[in-house]
Amino acid sequence: MLHSSELGFKPMTVVVVDDSGDIKAAQRQDGASMFRFDVALGKAWGAVAFGTSSRDLGERGKDNPNFYLTLASTAGGKLLPQAGAVLIKDESGVILGAVGASGGSGDEDERICIHGVDSVDLSHV
Repeated sequence: MLHSSELGFKPMTVVVVDDSGDIKAAQRQDGASMFRFDVALGKAWGAVAFGTSSRDLGERGKDNPNFYLTLASTAGGKLLPQAGAVLIKDESGVILGAVGASGGSGDEDERICIHGVDSVDLSHV
């Protein structure tokens, strides 16, 4: 999360999930609130569950907010359709999982996720 600090963003939490939504890695910068973990996980979990970025989920949710509220409830609160998570894909386009971040604006969170995926030569959506 050095990139986040270099850009002057607020302290971040980043969570990586596999293609089943299970946590593979998580890191919280000093100063990030305890709630950031749950937010980052909800973004990543939703992205991998629907096979799209959390930004896209947020856009879809604008047209049918009750449906997404019901989905979040059904998912036990794990689903958070808000910008800040991207899918992680291998070179052939297979979804490996997703990464979600929380701490800054949705754009800042998403930027951190994209940087992380790009830095290990994988693809993001």
